[in-house]
Amino acid sequence: MLDVNVIREDPEAIRTMLRNRTYSDDVLDKFLELDQAWRAAVEEGNRLRKQRNEASLRIAKLNGKDKAEAVAEMKSVAARISELEARVAELEAQRDDVILLIPNIPHPTVPVGDCYEKNRVVMEHGKVTKFDFQPKDHIALGEDLDIIDFQRGVKVAGSGFFVLKGDGARMERALINYMLDMHHRQGYTEVFPPVVVNRAAVIGTGQYPKMKDDMYWCERDDLWLNPTAEVPVTNLLQDDILAKEDLPIYYTAYLPSFRREAGRHAEMKGMIRVHEFNKVELVKFVLPDGSFQELETLLNDAQDVLRGLELPFRTLLLCTGDMGFASAKTYDLESHAPGTGSWLEVSSCSCFTDFQARRARVKYRPEPHLKSEFVHTLNGSGLALPRTMVSIMENNQDRQGRIRIPEVLRPYMQGQELIE
Repeated sequence: MLDVNVIREDPEAIRTMLRNRTYSDDVLDKFLELDQAWRAAVEEGNRLRKQRNEASLRIAKLNGKDKAEAVAEMKSVAARISELEARVAELEAQRDDVILLIPNIPHPTVPVGDCYEKNRVVMEHGKVTKFDFQPKDHIALGEDLDIIDFQRGVKVAGSGFFVLKGDGARMERALINYMLDMHHRQGYTEVFPPVVVNRAAVIGTGQYPKMKDDMYWCERDDLWLNPTAEVPVTNLLQDDILAKEDLPIYYTAYLPSFRREAGRHAEMKGMIRVHEFNKVELVKFVLPDGSFQELETLLNDAQDVLRGLELPFRTLLLCTGDMGFASAKTYDLESHAPGTGSWLEVSSCSCFTDFQARRARVKYRPEPHLKSEFVHTLNGSGLALPRTMVSIMENNQDRQGRIRIPEVLRPYMQGQELIE
């Protein structure tokens, strides 16, 4: 969340930011209303406490009726102070709830825009694959080769779920291991956190309350199925105060993730938009002064996965209206899928500055004798599996309907070269 003082110092800049990010500025007006009432109550309470302290010194010198009247007056003051303390706590809680709905401030390099078309392509790698035959999409390939079963996924769990079979399941597992091994070489520490997370965790990374309707909630235990491994991994350091020499910390994790995709699951068939998906995640905790350079390194680490898989891809710098709620700057990686005829987002790499760290209370101490400060957090997908699988299948098909397995995956599949 944002620092309260940042909002107070220049509310009109925050108003402009909200409009650039296509958010209503009603949330800012509500915050300012509550904050003004909170400050008024705090100031009155401070004034009355000062009055009570001064009266205590004066009462000690009084006698008789004058003393009794002064004591009675201070009892009234004490009662008012108690009322104000309760009011301050109430207003602070309401203000804190509102501030959770205000998104992060974009970095100055982020283009202003209100939709996907305003995103900026900053890099392209490889050429879109051309065939001398009509390429199939991943649905036809998966069913013809009997490596994806959409009907049985629906039978077991409903629309938006699928089953990988045989070489399809083996290639998914190979991709996970390939990515984790690569990220280990890049300097990330592998972790395997819980799949479910508590309310504090989804608040910490910014999914709650803004995106609560897009998550699966286990009501009985008030637990949430993680919408991305970013949530449990970032919250591993919740409430920690790190030493400066502990930073940077790099984590990578594989987890299945879950999203309801409310109102959107019918847009695309196949594996492109689904409710459950595997993903390898990258998370960084870094010093504030180098966080945007760390974003460039994170982006390169994710790009390395696509380069290794020999897939054509492009990198987009997202505009203000297309960024995630908690992000200050985001790059998306899109790999081309020729059978589907579209660019598919397979990774999103973001710097959150201290936005998540404030919510999850992750700090570091610049020096042992100095006050602790908030770290900066970053996150990237390296990569999301279903769309990566789609791109691999559609780019590596041949006229006979077979799929060439990328060379980097073959050691994980006992040297197999083709799915046929």
